[in-house]
Amino acid sequence: MPSRTVAIASSVGLHARPASLFVQAATATGLPVTIAKAGGSPVDARSILMVMALGAKNGEEVTLSAEGEGADEALDGLVALLSRDLDAE
Repeated sequence: MPSRTVAIASSVGLHARPASLFVQAATATGLPVTIAKAGGSPVDARSILMVMALGAKNGEEVTLSAEGEGADEALDGLVALLSRDLDAE
């Protein structure tokens, strides 16, 4: 299963707007995608409640994983999204 690690660039972390944009993008992949903080259990990246419950803050690293055809490309897109400050856009 492909995975990627990325630091959260949004100034407020994965809360409110950034979490919503990320969940929408994860859902749009059509693949089962998970997100986990270092040392934590992975959660469904397509669930806004689970993503917000992670409490991922600015600068913290998270690991994304996906399974299925096109998983590498999907993860690359999600990493690019989390690498931007989604609050500033």
